[in-house]
Amino acid sequence: MKKQQGFTLIELIVVIVILGILAATALPKFVDLQGEAAQAGVEGVAGSVSSAASINYAACAIGSASCTAVTGPTAGAALVTGAMVGGALPTGYNITTDADCGVPAAGATVSITITGEQTKTAVATVICTG
Repeated sequence: MKKQQGFTLIELIVVIVILGILAATALPKFVDLQGEAAQAGVEGVAGSVSSAASINYAACAIGSASCTAVTGPTAGAALVTGAMVGGALPTGYNITTDADCGVPAAGATVSITITGEQTKTAVATVICTG
């Protein structure tokens, strides 16, 4: 007599059904990755603006010639155009709420809101240089 090798058709169908159920259960976790990626992108840009503000403030504190004055009612725009490489935010990102460094003294922090893809927003901290 010949010995049976391999799987029966029923066993293969049961395995395929189980894999289908697992895939249907896991799929919703991966559906909204685009929204999360857009939010992460905006938060990354906000982080780079905050970092540029810190570096710019340090340059001003030591009296460096590369210091950009961050004063007045559009502190965020002044920082971006003066201190960031390229003088602009990446394409698709805008400052929607700018901060006023006219009242606070040098070294004070103000917040600006940056909007990106899918109207995702993040807050960046700008240090006034006065």
